[in-house]
Amino acid sequence: MSPLKKRDLFIALGFLVVLLFLPLALGGSRYLLSVLMNCAGLSLIAFGVWITFTIGRINICQAGFALIGGYATAIALSRFGLSFWIALPLSALVSAAAGALIGSFILKLRGIYFSMLTICLTEAIRLAFLNGGDFTQGSKGITGLPQPFEGDSPLPMYYLAVVLLAVGLLVTWRVHYSRLGRIFRAMRLNEDLAESFGTNVWRYRVVAFSIACALGGLGGSYFAVFTQSVYPQSFTVEHSIYYMLFCFLGGLEFVSGAMIGAFALTILFELLSQFQQYQTLIYGVLMIAVILLLPNGLMAIRTAGKEARS
Repeated sequence: MSPLKKRDLFIALGFLVVLLFLPLALGGSRYLLSVLMNCAGLSLIAFGVWITFTIGRINICQAGFALIGGYATAIALSRFGLSFWIALPLSALVSAAAGALIGSFILKLRGIYFSMLTICLTEAIRLAFLNGGDFTQGSKGITGLPQPFEGDSPLPMYYLAVVLLAVGLLVTWRVHYSRLGRIFRAMRLNEDLAESFGTNVWRYRVVAFSIACALGGLGGSYFAVFTQSVYPQSFTVEHSIYYMLFCFLGGLEFVSGAMIGAFALTILFELLSQFQQYQTLIYGVLMIAVILLLPNGLMAIRTAGKEARS
């Protein structure tokens, strides 16, 4: 196992262990647990963006597929009376199928053209749900969704978030450190060369995008029951940009980078809430500073320190 992979594994497992025991230290604080649940859900969605980075595509439509997952769960619960435990994987499958269908067309594009199209796609999905009539309840959204656990304690929803985070991490890990991941990385470096060796580049692009969309749908499904509602504004282009920033901040060379970035940025934003109207300004300045000082992400701090000493 390479040193990079060992470090990635150590941080990922250590982070999950800390999350398992953290409620004991927080004393059951609803606010702090809700912040951590939000971080876990955002990390799950961001893993999908990280996967699309491995094939050399900048995905700014992840929020659209999270919205599909959220509405799939909401409709399954409110209209068909399905159990959440059925709606959860079903939402991931619906998002994956939508990703495969749409991706088979848009993944032929590269660079800025693909990124710009994904921005338009996010808005198109949002408008589709906004104008869905009685089926999606339009701008009113679907509210009053039941949570899968009875009782008033936030701990069951918290541990559900941790389990889903672990699932997303495991899927991303298995993809990246497998033959499939090696093919993805080869495509990112040189698609034409990979194709010349007999790789069906188009098929593998669609596979990567479908996995990414499934993770987005899974996260959207969780947020639907976490907030007990879903609206067309629940996931927008702005959210897609945040998912991308999580990956950049954490580090694109590490599977756990998306998770570290999501937790760091979300908690930072909460800490800056005391500055009120200056919150977004300070947040933006700090983001720029981190990206300039750590272009390879937070996970590369140790590496950067070694290079500086040498």
